[in-house]
Amino acid sequence: MDALDVMANLSQVIPYYQPIFSADEHGVIGYEVLGRFQTEAGPVSLGPFFHDETIPEEFRMEVDDVITKKALDYFLSLDDQTPLIFFNRDANLLMLDRGESFLQLLLGYEAKGLALSRIILEINEQHFKGDLDQLSHLLTYIRTYGIKVAVDNIAEHSIHLERIGVLSPDILKIDLHELRKTAVHQAYQEIVHSISLLARKIGATLLYEDIETSFQLQYAWRHGGRYYQGYYLAKPAPEVVPRDLLKELLRQECHRFIQQEKKKLEMLYQISEQFQQRIAALLGKYKKAGGFNELISLLADELDDVCFRIYVCDEDGFQQSGNMFKRGGRWELQQQYYMKNWSWRPYFLENIIRMRSRRRGILSDLYTDIETGETIRTYSYPIDERHYLFIDLSYSYLFEHDAHY
Repeated sequence: MDALDVMANLSQVIPYYQPIFSADEHGVIGYEVLGRFQTEAGPVSLGPFFHDETIPEEFRMEVDDVITKKALDYFLSLDDQTPLIFFNRDANLLMLDRGESFLQLLLGYEAKGLALSRIILEINEQHFKGDLDQLSHLLTYIRTYGIKVAVDNIAEHSIHLERIGVLSPDILKIDLHELRKTAVHQAYQEIVHSISLLARKIGATLLYEDIETSFQLQYAWRHGGRYYQGYYLAKPAPEVVPRDLLKELLRQECHRFIQQEKKKLEMLYQISEQFQQRIAALLGKYKKAGGFNELISLLADELDDVCFRIYVCDEDGFQQSGNMFKRGGRWELQQQYYMKNWSWRPYFLENIIRMRSRRRGILSDLYTDIETGETIRTYSYPIDERHYLFIDLSYSYLFEHDAHY
């Protein structure tokens, strides 16, 4: 796309609107404004124009303003004055005048009746080349007008969560493009989990974008997404859509997700109950074992079908046995793990207290094992008031029992 063609034909620069749907209302809560350029062959995306740093900054800023003005004129002409309006802005260009031109443009529309609380400023932190603290100060200033801030594309591989934390956005946008691949790397799952924890910590809302399948929508729902966007739901268009466009579809999808999630949780509960009875019986059977190493050796033979590692820790996380570890189908005692401390692991001490107070075992969430790289769950069980048994369940066992997701 030739930049001069765009600048010479600004009347052909138009906004398109992609709906954003809400999990709690199952309706449209807002729109992302996207730039298009009318050609004889039809509208084409202005994304390449905005991302081309060889195009003068003033050109890109002017086209951005044209899109913004046309979009705001359109939204003010509508009867419904509640949808949120997402505007993409290059943070590098925004910093050139400390956001002043953008703010003045919005304030002009506020005088016409636009509530600035409807505006979401969307930036891509990874493309920003300046001082992050200065950008953070600017965003804080912009928020004083009631404008909210969204950070885009935060699930890319070069993510730095501490930088996102500095900006403290109101909305975190996660691109689900990775889920279209035949095999999703576990690292991506861990990144999404980390982002969801960060969102909870800073009070941000998760918006999942690039949803093109029902599976991606379910993934977004399961991983804390409140807002959803993508071609599976609605494509960008030159006009807005009815608020309840997909209300029935989303309710049906949500009901299906809930049923599947309940089924999964019931399965995990059953597995936990089965282990509770099985381990209790085995500990009773081997209560006269001569120490913890002998105990885990006996248990390894009994639990050969379900796990690949067994060990015992005290209440402070110090290992009171070696590891019984299955390698190549054979069990071996790894004595070097004696007195290793695991209290630094997330939820370790919390789970110790839960087991001690409830006198019951606990089945962990899925996580990646440090040594094997496998996706596993751990079943832990209180042997007595001070000692706790840990059994690492193999992925093959979890897969067989639909407990691997």
